Amino acid sequence: MKITDVVVYEVKPRWIFVKVCTDEGIEGWGEMISGTKTETVVAGAKEMGAYLMGRNPFEIERLWQEMYKSFFRGGPINGTIVSGFEMALWDIKGKYYGIPIYEFLGGKARDRIKVYSWIGGDRPDDVAKAALERKKMGFDAVKMNATEELHYVDMFDKVQAVVDRVASIREVLGNDFGIAVDFHGRVHKPMAKVLAHELEPYKLMFFEEVVLPENEESFQSIANQVSTPLATGERLVSRWEYKRLFQQGAVDIIQPDVALCGGILETKKIVSMAEAYDMAAAPHAPYGPIALAATLQVDVCSPNVFIQEQSLGIHYNKGFDLLDFIKNKEVFQYKDGYVDIPKKPGLGLEIDEDMVKEVSAEGLHWTNPKWRNYDGTMAEW
Repeated sequence: MKITDVVVYEVKPRWIFVKVCTDEGIEGWGEMISGTKTETVVAGAKEMGAYLMGRNPFEIERLWQEMYKSFFRGGPINGTIVSGFEMALWDIKGKYYGIPIYEFLGGKARDRIKVYSWIGGDRPDDVAKAALERKKMGFDAVKMNATEELHYVDMFDKVQAVVDRVASIREVLGNDFGIAVDFHGRVHKPMAKVLAHELEPYKLMFFEEVVLPENEESFQSIANQVSTPLATGERLVSRWEYKRLFQQGAVDIIQPDVALCGGILETKKIVSMAEAYDMAAAPHAPYGPIALAATLQVDVCSPNVFIQEQSLGIHYNKGFDLLDFIKNKEVFQYKDGYVDIPKKPGLGLEIDEDMVKEVSAEGLHWTNPKWRNYDGTMAEW
């Protein structure tokens, strides 16, 4: 079997899909992250796709090594391009052999996958009402953004506003409901210590990205003052970046993104490394249906994954959502806070390519918000 073509689709609200074709008619799908550099990712995907022409799609490790190990390596642009192609190669291999991808990676380690839902939270809204709605939908855990703009050192009333929002959920739903709070890298060390300390009494599932990963030395000082587990990892693009987290030992939960850190097998390797350090995993997956399907393949065979992010209904999905682009919508049906183990070959998705083409024809221009502090300095989003 040989790769004969690569097709890249820009898909609203903020996704890039890639289709890899073969001379035997089997096609594989992958997903790349647009971020704020959609055109750059698309151009890079076409460039790397040309390199794959005529290659054997079954030689996934060989192709991954060649795609990743350029002289100037790493970074989110190259990382997401490699990741998208790697997913597509696994999809082809699974379809050829008629089995889900996780069967190549050791088989099932669980019977079902626990999931959580997003409820926003950064531009203050009624998070208690939103959490209650998610509970009625069958979820028993949610994640919310913590805060809006926050300076290096800021007024305590902003911290109190976060505390009040979290407290409102606890008041309505009690302690038998999971709440994760995402600092989103918006909070610098001086305020991260304050915010984590004030939220500690609310028995949260985890704090996410209490500081940016580039300030990873600060994780330890925050871990020293709270018992709430710390999570991070969505911005890291390889196992070589993760090894510093493992060696430091301050983080409790890793969050690799299958669409950024190298794809399915690379995510599996990272999660297995975490298991050796007695760390949990809650993979990052707030994007489209292909990335989520790929992440579920890793979850199935990874015993230290305790919960999975999913993006159905997330506040970023304006105009289109995951189910709009797949025909077998049952794969993302959630019941009692869980999703079933995928059973179909490859990624287990039946892509509605006609819909993908229609939406892709509209083009894609996604930009993250640009925030400013009260004094005009840039605030992290």
